[in-house]
Amino acid sequence: MDAAQVFTVGQQALLTLLTVSAPVLIVVLVVGILVSVFQAATQINEATLTFVPKLLAAVAVLGIAGPWMITSLVDYLRTTLLSLATAAS
Repeated sequence: MDAAQVFTVGQQALLTLLTVSAPVLIVVLVVGILVSVFQAATQINEATLTFVPKLLAAVAVLGIAGPWMITSLVDYLRTTLLSLATAAS
């Protein structure tokens, strides 16, 4: 396995990581901003008010996009292991 193949595998790993984690991160970010605006407007400074909606949003996104995430990770792992098998021989 030469350096170009190693960099390609690393690049594919980072791209897969970004595409799989992006839905959860974006939804949690949007929910956090909405809760912060709500807290600023109503002057409610409750610690659980920031945590619970983000947790529920993350669980909902994982429930909806979870099968796609697992499929993406399995496809990446399959192609990586197959490329390692061909590079070793």
